Amino acid sequence: MTTDPAPTSDLFDRIRVIDVDAHITEPADVWTKRVSKKWADRVPHMVRLNGYDLWMINDQFVGTPGIYTYAGFDGTIPESRATFDECPKAAWDAKARIQYMDDEGIYAQLLYPNVGGFGAQSFLSLKEPELMLACVRAYNDFLTEWVSESPDRLIAVTATPFWDVDETVKEIERCAALGHRAVNFPNVPEAHGLPGIAHKHWDPVWRAADEAGSSINFHIGGGDMSDLINDPSDIGTKANFARASSLLFVANARSIAELIFGGVCSRFPSLRFVSVESGVGWLTSLLEAFDWQWQNSGITKEHPEYDLLPSEYFRRQIYACFWFECEGARTAARIFPDNILFETDYPHPTCMAPGPQTVAERPRTYAQREFADLPEKTLKKIFHDNAALVYGID
Repeated sequence: MTTDPAPTSDLFDRIRVIDVDAHITEPADVWTKRVSKKWADRVPHMVRLNGYDLWMINDQFVGTPGIYTYAGFDGTIPESRATFDECPKAAWDAKARIQYMDDEGIYAQLLYPNVGGFGAQSFLSLKEPELMLACVRAYNDFLTEWVSESPDRLIAVTATPFWDVDETVKEIERCAALGHRAVNFPNVPEAHGLPGIAHKHWDPVWRAADEAGSSINFHIGGGDMSDLINDPSDIGTKANFARASSLLFVANARSIAELIFGGVCSRFPSLRFVSVESGVGWLTSLLEAFDWQWQNSGITKEHPEYDLLPSEYFRRQIYACFWFECEGARTAARIFPDNILFETDYPHPTCMAPGPQTVAERPRTYAQREFADLPEKTLKKIFHDNAALVYGID
């Protein structure tokens, strides 16, 4: 009989921490370098206006590198760094990112985009299928090059041309062959005039990911982001950002419901799904409600093929991520130790890389304070083992 060794004082020193949600601040030439010149300024490109670097797609403003890159910044939204050159090198340079990860005690990071949208939805504004596909492929090619600095530690997540199922299947297969370990898919495709994720329209996509050994990842903000940008009640920029950022979690809660009640988990029992940047504290209440309503409604009379309760489908193949929660995350870790993943959201406005005016703190400081009293087996699961399983790391 063996026992775990006595833990050292810092869990980030004894566990190879995997950060399942970080972002790349894309350099200015990602698309202009890789997409045919015939599309001219319709492709994503950066311009400088009144001292600020702006990202434009098809002459529409889609963000700034400074808005995407708050790690260490002395200010809060709407203030931001003005230019790409002011952003920390670790936000956009792979070598510097590895050094940052070493300094923070993070072994590996899953990498998500900014400019194309968290579900690649920004490319829809181009309204030209050939160009939209070219932009997705260009980003994926850039990402492949970027992670080649350390492919065991920098983990590529494939962007998809989700508006075209056939091309999405091809891109999943192409990128899996290039070493990508996961697929990023919009959490609310109906916001873009497409069927909801439970519809069998998407079954070829789920099948392709399943066969490629890739998980499907639903990053918050892959649907309609207007609520984050607009302030319908005129409550103020900072108040609206905080309100909308918190409520983005709700869309992913709904996505989990669609996967389970819509039979996706039943049809694809070996496919893993991840709710990204959505928190975990609400899972206990949500899944308890799912189980109660499931049984109360007699759903198996309508769907005899549903052989598990919602909480059992969740435990089998769905995961969720946390980064700042305290009591809610500890509770979720105790109840769902096999389904919880850790992230930092580096270098976004809510990331675990604090600026002087924020309440955020370094990942290791937060983790040690909030989770050190959990069993060592649970700590290994939520900070390493679960992610290593889902993404094929180590």
